[in-house]
Amino acid sequence: MNRRSFLASGLSALVMPQVASALGDSAFFRGEIPSGPFLPFWESLKSYRCPDWFRDAKFGIWAHWSPQCVLEQGDWYARKMYIQGSPDYNYQVSHYGHPSKVGFKDIDHIWHAENWNPDKLMALYKAAGAKYFVALANHHDNFDCWDSKYQPWNSVNIGPHKDIVGIWAKTARKYGLRFGVSVHAARAWTWFEVAQGSDTNGPLKGVPYDGTLTKADGKGQWWDGYDPQDLYAQNHPIGAPPDAAYINKFYNRTIDLIDKYHPDLLYFDDPVLPLYKYSNIGLKIAAHYYNADQQWHHGVNEAVMTTKKLNEAQRQCLVWDRERGTSRRVEPFPFETDTCIGNWHYNLELYQKHGYKTARTVLQMLADVVSKNGNLLLNIPVRGDGTIDSDEIKVLQELAAWMKVNSQAIFGTRPWRVFGEGAPAIYAGSLGERNARSYTSDDIRFTVKGNTLFAIGLVWPESGKLIIKTLATGTKPANLGKIALLGTDAPVKYTRTTSGLEIELPVVQLLNDPFVLKIPINP
Repeated sequence: MNRRSFLASGLSALVMPQVASALGDSAFFRGEIPSGPFLPFWESLKSYRCPDWFRDAKFGIWAHWSPQCVLEQGDWYARKMYIQGSPDYNYQVSHYGHPSKVGFKDIDHIWHAENWNPDKLMALYKAAGAKYFVALANHHDNFDCWDSKYQPWNSVNIGPHKDIVGIWAKTARKYGLRFGVSVHAARAWTWFEVAQGSDTNGPLKGVPYDGTLTKADGKGQWWDGYDPQDLYAQNHPIGAPPDAAYINKFYNRTIDLIDKYHPDLLYFDDPVLPLYKYSNIGLKIAAHYYNADQQWHHGVNEAVMTTKKLNEAQRQCLVWDRERGTSRRVEPFPFETDTCIGNWHYNLELYQKHGYKTARTVLQMLADVVSKNGNLLLNIPVRGDGTIDSDEIKVLQELAAWMKVNSQAIFGTRPWRVFGEGAPAIYAGSLGERNARSYTSDDIRFTVKGNTLFAIGLVWPESGKLIIKTLATGTKPANLGKIALLGTDAPVKYTRTTSGLEIELPVVQLLNDPFVLKIPINP
């Protein structure tokens, strides 16, 4: 359908009512959307199909790395440092100064990434099994980690004086990994509103924080010539909706990111689409990205764009991201679970307390997610100087050891007719991970590749015996070949009864859970 006939068809009614009524159809075509099959409407985006590279990849690693890692206090420091009495406010005052004098703009200035060795890190990520790597392009703190054309507060002008995203992209591709970027800055308008405040008590009561400073205030300062409002975006009353200038700037920054680095994956930390309540720019970004990607790949779509809280219809158009959560079923469309071994931004306390997820937990999550048609994106937080700690390295090394034995049960597989056995996960949905139950030896997950079924046991049974009820006599597949336990040549004895496939495992457990049984099937 061409653009004229598409508009004439009346499908504009499918877009957000507030946008359609306020802007009219013609507003959807302002800006340079590359030519191609996609238009900025849900109905047009329904022709999207998730590419096989993503469906085969299954596992990615994410570096949630920005100036907020300098403090090593965990996530959302840039906001919480402006909330009097919070641990981050107290840390800021005791280590750097009061936020009326030393604000987050000054943390940007002291981020140097002085010990960053992307080659060393990427080698660890690849060995751990990652098939794609995602770099944080910006967070809610509104600082762009690339050579940004539209945001002066970026990592080339300020702080590291390096094109962080560009270097990550080059390194990931050097190691044969697909490359993605995550974009979180749409929320800065409201997220940074606390920076307009001041202490409500104490010796500096009523002294404004630095969130309302302007370019004129920088004379003689290190940031002379830069406008703090480009960073904080607080030249508005608290609670006011984002204005056109803010929305357009976010759009231009994101298009600049796409066109400069040609990411294979574009992650938005937003419900449905960025600034969806206020504007159609998210649909325009999707159409731009999909069309541009097809041009980069000679007519073949390789683009993956992930967002959150999508309804069933929207999951045809974008890849559904479930932050720290999973599903209770085999999903009809590929999805992604993203999680972290600790806090999203680096937290020194977790390292000191050995508080990270173990490799075993990560692998159990990976098996569960893959069995349900998903990918797992795992954040390994990076310290401000560009290094990761010894506990993080240990997790990566343990993942690598497991992958050497069992990776065939993960990569390039597809879900089977059922995802597995065992009680349902109780953390289905976003942010439900904290309620996760412990897995038991009853928990099995299935993947399939051709005529091979993989049964992934999430916990080794103490008895050495396993019953797979789904494979009882009288069920399909009718015929099973010789079963193998990956990692050993020891024979696996089994019988098939009306109760299930009863398996006697070798006496000695080979590696940490999960373990994998390779089962030839004759559909």
